[in-house]
Amino acid sequence: MTIKGQKIGFVGAGNMGEAMIKGLLTANLVPPEAVYATDVRLERLKEIDRQYGIRIAADNPELVRHVDVVIMAVKPQIIEPVLKEIAHALTRQKLLISIAAGVTTAKLRTVLGKEARLIRVMPNTPALVLAGVTAIAKAEGLEPGDLDTAREIFSAVGRVVVLEEGLLDAVTGLSGSGPAYVALVIESLADGGVKMGLDRITAMTLATQTVLGAAKLLLETGLHPGALKDMVSSPGGTSIAGIAALEEGGIRTTFITAVERATQRSRELGMLR
Repeated sequence: MTIKGQKIGFVGAGNMGEAMIKGLLTANLVPPEAVYATDVRLERLKEIDRQYGIRIAADNPELVRHVDVVIMAVKPQIIEPVLKEIAHALTRQKLLISIAAGVTTAKLRTVLGKEARLIRVMPNTPALVLAGVTAIAKAEGLEPGDLDTAREIFSAVGRVVVLEEGLLDAVTGLSGSGPAYVALVIESLADGGVKMGLDRITAMTLATQTVLGAAKLLLETGLHPGALKDMVSSPGGTSIAGIAALEEGGIRTTFITAVERATQRSRELGMLR
């Protein structure tokens, strides 16, 4: 199944909603007139309309009635009232995709009070520059091709993996929260450069491009990170001296613990809803 010829609606036109709209249109997967959006902020909708030329729905139920695929791009805290608002318009003919962190498909079904084709996904913020990674959760009650449709949509803003839903909390702890960890790494590297005499702009340029380049090298070559580390670390050289300092600070354990705690917090938040 392909999304070509289908209409896609975004309930919520915030940063992630806009990223998805931009990705779909940039990839020419759908024309602007096949994309609908709603948002509580009228000015935001006008801005999205001016920039992308998509269709603006009067309200959420109207959007659902007009589209084939509904993407719930709203905060987890407000998804329940929004689902109740659209429930009467949602039929088995429509695919519902939720990006609300921590809200399980079981919870979504309970709130809707009816059978529905549901897919839960976990994207991350680099989707804003079409360089994200999205985990798509397998679910029951889907039609053949539904997972392929979700994969095609989210491939427009980066890479996609398909996992069991029970692993999405770990995805949240790793790739969902990961951009914050990497931002901290970049900031710290730049601070080190400034301490050693570089100006702030130059240090940030060097730090960000180094992280980007290293990640791209690993992705495109398939090298193990340890192999890249060994390539850069000559005997008695500068890199191994720096690595020794990182190991003294327990960098591996710290990152592993960060992912673990973020995963645990995601599970806790899911239980609270």
